[in-house]
Amino acid sequence: MTSSPSPTPATTPGEAASRRRVLLAAPRGYCAGVDRAVIAVEKAIEQYGAPVYVRHEIVHNKYVVKTLEKKGAIFVEETEEVPEGNIVIFSAHGVAPVVHEEAKRGKLATIDATCPLVTKVHKEAVRYANEDYDILLIGHEGHEEVIGTSGEAPEHITLVDGPKDVENVEVRDPDKVVWLSQTTLSVDETMETVDALKGRYPNLLSPPSDDICYATQNRQIAVKQMGAEADLVIVVGSKNSSNSVRLVEVALGAGARDAHLVDYADEIDEAWLEGVGTVGVTSGASVPDILVHGVLDWLAARGYEDVETLTAAEESIHFSLPKELRRDLRAEAKAATED
Repeated sequence: MTSSPSPTPATTPGEAASRRRVLLAAPRGYCAGVDRAVIAVEKAIEQYGAPVYVRHEIVHNKYVVKTLEKKGAIFVEETEEVPEGNIVIFSAHGVAPVVHEEAKRGKLATIDATCPLVTKVHKEAVRYANEDYDILLIGHEGHEEVIGTSGEAPEHITLVDGPKDVENVEVRDPDKVVWLSQTTLSVDETMETVDALKGRYPNLLSPPSDDICYATQNRQIAVKQMGAEADLVIVVGSKNSSNSVRLVEVALGAGARDAHLVDYADEIDEAWLEGVGTVGVTSGASVPDILVHGVLDWLAARGYEDVETLTAAEESIHFSLPKELRRDLRAEAKAATED
């Protein structure tokens, strides 16, 4: 990890605008789980031909979803919407066991593109449920990942939606409680929730390894360093992307005067640049870099041509593609409809 430069002294709006620069976060954009999921859809279309159905958005990014639709992906909300004998891909956020059962009843061939780090949390939930623990799942109500994890052990899991929700928690045995978390949360808010839970349950057990994914943490670390220097932080990402929304919150918490989430460069308001010398730019873990370059081009056209990379960590993690891509799924789906 490299250290960030010393914070820039306070300046007047005129002085700030005369020293225009961009701090570009590294790492940013695609994480290994998103890369794996997007490639899985592309490979499925390439190998089996269109259409290939995808249950929910494969990742939470408008541009990615539209691009895959043009290639032949059809996105549906529920498994029942997929015609019998077709292929359905489960998104990177994971699904509950009941969804796999729905696909089997619908005689569908499946490709599971769940991020391996989400799968790890699913396995932890199953393990602790088998050991009869009460599981306190820290996450956001209604998020697809939370729904999938909760479905692994619904009778054992209680959702805790932030520190404010801790007072509502009830458990059977305060000495047999464990916490797990959604992988895309703010690290700081999650630990604040954990501390509050430990205030009520001193013997609260922690998962064997951190549930918040490496990419989420690395992007938040970079934004913390950036927020201490930037007048404005622009986060490229979609509003339904939990990790992207968290980056805006982290930037403001780190000292940035202003921070905004945009899908595309043309969503930036020029008024945000008034009196701004340093603009921080980053992107959520489901954002292709072409969108970031669009923002950099937009800023350069307005005088922000000096770009410095702020490196918080190096990432070299890669996940192998879903094993189902090595099989003839079209033939399997057809055979299922003939049974």
